Amino acid sequence: MSLYFELHPDNPQPRLLRQAAQILHAGGVCAVPTDSSYALVCHLDDKNAATALRRIRQVDERHHLTLLCRDLSELANYARVDNRQYRLLKAGTPGPYTYILEATKEVPRRLSHPSRRTVGLRVPEHRVTQALLEELGQPLLATTLIPPGEDEPLNDPQEIRERFEHTVQAVLDAGACAMAPTTVIDLTEGEPRLVRLGRGDPARLGLAPD
Repeated sequence: MSLYFELHPDNPQPRLLRQAAQILHAGGVCAVPTDSSYALVCHLDDKNAATALRRIRQVDERHHLTLLCRDLSELANYARVDNRQYRLLKAGTPGPYTYILEATKEVPRRLSHPSRRTVGLRVPEHRVTQALLEELGQPLLATTLIPPGEDEPLNDPQEIRERFEHTVQAVLDAGACAMAPTTVIDLTEGEPRLVRLGRGDPARLGLAPD
């Protein structure tokens, strides 16, 4: 049975954040709000938790999981970023964008793309998620909370609780959030490439949708 934490969206209660961080440190999977939709998250270094997260979403190792980072400096610890890429990242950070970048050695090989050694990273613009990252002290491994066999992400924490109460260890309720995935930009092939158009406006990064 999932624990259910009702957090203030602008001033999340530190006591509840500590409890959520303890669950993640212990290998749990949590549903958390972001600036796009709710996401499933787990501890970066816990192989079993990452396996559980993929099992809940029913995706294999070819599906990019994303690292949620506190800021650009933390993101740069996990991806190789040149000056041009950094300027683009800065223009869209924080925000509802996921960037595909070349992974550094800090990223466990099992978490990067098996053939490309790339990883998805982003800095979310949501106070609860940011506060949880601060409490945890490191990035979270994440994937958009899209139920298996469906196309749309979930944004209602009560529905998430009802549908996933036996598969996730905690749901962090900060109210409904946007119901759209992030915009995904691939920065590994020279020119930035729009992989998926989501909530983030590509024009903010100087890109035009295909």
